[in-house]
Amino acid sequence: MSLAESWNKYAVGSKPRRAVNARGETTWLNWTQYADHGPNESVLGSVAGRRVLELGSGSGSNLAHLVTLGATGLGVDVAPARETVAKARWAGLAGLEFRTAEATAFLSETDETFDVVLSIFGAVWFVDPHTLLPLIRSRLASGGTLAFSHLPAESQDVKPGKAGLRHNHSLDAWERLLTAHGFGAVSASLIDPPQDGNVGTMLVRAMAR
Repeated sequence: MSLAESWNKYAVGSKPRRAVNARGETTWLNWTQYADHGPNESVLGSVAGRRVLELGSGSGSNLAHLVTLGATGLGVDVAPARETVAKARWAGLAGLEFRTAEATAFLSETDETFDVVLSIFGAVWFVDPHTLLPLIRSRLASGGTLAFSHLPAESQDVKPGKAGLRHNHSLDAWERLLTAHGFGAVSASLIDPPQDGNVGTMLVRAMAR
């Protein structure tokens, strides 16, 4: 089974995101694996008028929220089922586009430039950073923001996941990797889980030099 087929199988079996969160909002950004928990889009600063790329955009909910705040957004996901769901759910929202592509292939082929790149439990977690980070930097405007989240590091740097290898790097390792590949102002932190959770979330932000 190919990588795209594995991810598509996983996507088809995934539970859809809620239509409304606990605060009654129909769009919101969630960096963690827990509902209604953790920081919001303020991690990115103002996104109004900015071109945003999400790698591993899933159902498009996080990216759609940024578009409601004035961004224009492009979501890329390797699973065709994700594009189908995202386009159906957000068909009425202007300034938002979705494509099916593997992250490194898209970044290698596109001539587009972005102001913000984000990955929430997405491609940054599943693609070798020595390959992916230089490609992201090549398509990110100077001074642009890269932000991503995933589970905290474990004893293994690379570990099999449900549909691909997970790159479980520590906060210090991410800082070294980002600095080596053209990023600065790196901030990396662990978000504590809610009371009923037992695993936190790693959140990393950096600026393109």
